[in-house]
Amino acid sequence: MTPSLSPSHTAVLRQVLQSARHSVPPQARRWALDDVHLGWLPPANDAALAAVLPSTRWDGHQRVWPAGTWTPAQRSEALQMAAEQLHCQGLISGWRNEAYSFWGDTGGQPHPDLPEYFRLERAAFRFLGLRSHAVHINGFTLDGRMWCGRRALSKATDPGRLDNLAAGGLAAGETVLGCAARELYEEAGLPDSVAAQVRPLGHITAARMEREGWHEETLLVFHLLLPDGVQPRNTDGEVSGFECLSVDEVIERIVARDFSDDAACVVAWGLLQRHAD
Repeated sequence: MTPSLSPSHTAVLRQVLQSARHSVPPQARRWALDDVHLGWLPPANDAALAAVLPSTRWDGHQRVWPAGTWTPAQRSEALQMAAEQLHCQGLISGWRNEAYSFWGDTGGQPHPDLPEYFRLERAAFRFLGLRSHAVHINGFTLDGRMWCGRRALSKATDPGRLDNLAAGGLAAGETVLGCAARELYEEAGLPDSVAAQVRPLGHITAARMEREGWHEETLLVFHLLLPDGVQPRNTDGEVSGFECLSVDEVIERIVARDFSDDAACVVAWGLLQRHAD
């Protein structure tokens, strides 16, 4: 049975969603691939990018990269080389040797046939203000509690904070459902037979300025009902443990900012959607 949400709980969850997308800071500089918007750059990041990607130019309003006639592979190679230089300068940290695809604003889940503009080391996305995509799975028990993972202290972002049952960035060349299944196994030890039960619940856009740069990500939200007796266990060292929380406890942790910002948005979305069902 799904526990009902009190008016105060509903207000908290709606406020979390309303604050998910911040305004772009007035000093941030837009950059574009010809006329295709790419992202937002703090002035220091803009100057650093101009130094390592000299094919760009400032037109008085935005930084323009005139590479529209290039192939995605050519763009990827040029940006990867620029990002590696920025990494060597100590400006991009948390290098993962894993690429994300950049599609721009897809309006939600990227279609499998949608061509990417380029792919690039994931650690460079925030520095360059590029939109990324991530899969988040809310895990519920039959009585309405939520399984939440505690991020390991070794994580590059939000160490030690609460997360969803499983979540992760959508790697280049990976399908959305493939990403969900991979993350459920790596982070929660759940087999494909359980992962196959995930149900899509839409998407949220999170946007805010972080220390590294402008963070903009489409969060693809999934719901998973865990059978009785199934308990998540981490397999990749990225989760220090799991907590099974009541709705009241989840709300308390959200108010206390125990959850990472993106996880709080996904939890809020999931609880509101589940209650709407």
